Amino acid sequence: MIAAISLYESFTTLQFIGRTKATLLAYGLSWYPEFLIYFTAIALFIGGIFLLIGYRPGFAVTLLLLYWIPVTFIVFPFWNDPPEIRNVQAVHFMKNIAFIGGMIHVLVYGTGKYSVRRFFGVTKLPKEKW
Repeated sequence: MIAAISLYESFTTLQFIGRTKATLLAYGLSWYPEFLIYFTAIALFIGGIFLLIGYRPGFAVTLLLLYWIPVTFIVFPFWNDPPEIRNVQAVHFMKNIAFIGGMIHVLVYGTGKYSVRRFFGVTKLPKEKW
């Protein structure tokens, strides 16, 4: 699920690039917005694909965390919001924190027994007898 969300986020970042750039500027991120958009899309795509197939999960989760942690604190600072929307923003913030917790779980425990890396690590070819 983490990989699917990251891949979806990667594609929508590029699909709605004009709106993404306007959102970046609205949040005060004016340092090379095009670079940030393309770097984000590439990091989310690579991290999502690697996590999906279970290859280099530590690298994949690090790429995804480089995106999700700052986004969570920049986009959903519910403590600064007016009381009318504070609850909604707090729910979104906590959802992202739970998502980050899931990625940290993968970072600590790995991808499990159904990953490409384990498949190649377990499969051994028989030695030939001469």
